[in-house]
Amino acid sequence: MLICLSWALALLLGVPQQAWALNDAQQLVVEAWRLVNQSYVDPDQLERLHWRQVRQETLEHPILTSREAYDAIDSMLTPIGDPYTRMLRPSDFSALRQSNEGTVSGVGLQLGLRHGDQQVVVIAPLDDSPAAEAQIVSGTEVLAVDGHATHDLGLERAVALLRGAAGTDVEIRLREKGGLVRDVQLTRRKVDLQPVRSHRLMVGGHSLGYLRITQFSDPVPPQVEQALLAFAKGDTPKNRPVEGLILDLRNNSGGLVSAGLAVANGLLGNVPIVETRDRSGITANQQSSAEQLFSGPMLTLVNGGTASASEILAGALQDNKRSGLAGSQTFGKGLIQTLIPLGDGSGLAVTVAHYLTPAGRDIQSLGITPDIELPQPEPLNPGGRDDRWLDAAKQLLVKQLESRVAPT
Repeated sequence: MLICLSWALALLLGVPQQAWALNDAQQLVVEAWRLVNQSYVDPDQLERLHWRQVRQETLEHPILTSREAYDAIDSMLTPIGDPYTRMLRPSDFSALRQSNEGTVSGVGLQLGLRHGDQQVVVIAPLDDSPAAEAQIVSGTEVLAVDGHATHDLGLERAVALLRGAAGTDVEIRLREKGGLVRDVQLTRRKVDLQPVRSHRLMVGGHSLGYLRITQFSDPVPPQVEQALLAFAKGDTPKNRPVEGLILDLRNNSGGLVSAGLAVANGLLGNVPIVETRDRSGITANQQSSAEQLFSGPMLTLVNGGTASASEILAGALQDNKRSGLAGSQTFGKGLIQTLIPLGDGSGLAVTVAHYLTPAGRDIQSLGITPDIELPQPEPLNPGGRDDRWLDAAKQLLVKQLESRVAPT
């Protein structure tokens, strides 16, 4: 009689019969479903998918292990059609959190896709990394990682394979610019991502500041503040305050939105930074404070690798006429995710908000068009030697300083 009552109660509540006796793996699936159900930015999309039915159908399949649970969650999330709402297995979740803290365990390669044939290539090795010590240079093609061809892996999976526990080895097949193919075995270790780099430039008698931000992580706002204060005040008696600033956001794929907003706050004076809309349609406007860390003329470099939090910053600078943008069209990611742990070391990335630039521009899948298009092909090593775009930015900023009008 008790079993019959329990079965009847399950039917009345509209939940699967097995919901009152779930194993640990099934409970993980139900928890993931619940978190997406209460957090996802577009509840109407979930309703169109008959989201409760998706959960029920998922639980009808055998789910006995963590691996089966992760696969089931992957299958459950796929119909949403949002590549940014995704299951993160323990190794991926840990790597992403480490990246947000400014460090990662890997070989220190920044990779990108070459324009035209979409070949995975080295953008640059990080300083003091295994890749730098192996003399892997910008523009080198990455053909395979641990025997898996990068054409099959794609960029993200290739990057994921290069990361791993410190002390473990990974083999990479490379084709150098001269055509030589070589296999390199590298030992992974903790690598400082060095997300902020800055130095002074002297161009035609003008003192310029160069600030490159490669991602937005926890250490970035204080590092940017330190650099901007040094530029504005002069860091030695010989170094007077810089006259203008080149902000380099090329290949900055985003990271922590809070860090991007903090940087924007130091460059914009009492103006809107971004408009966000949550799942309830509620709009919130983020306003910068009146105090600026640097208020001089600026020019900002962007490209197709400029995405998410870096597009928020670029869009705010452009809409408020604080800085012209130079380079190429940005990526076009107007969605904001949050990371949610699932309790077993894995987690979820869930899209929780949609953002617009201060002028109301929706850049999702569109990107931001720079004020000045710079010639292709673009340099593969931003900020390094033979960076033609940086050379162009120097001249544009000097011209702006000398004419005291913004570039158009």
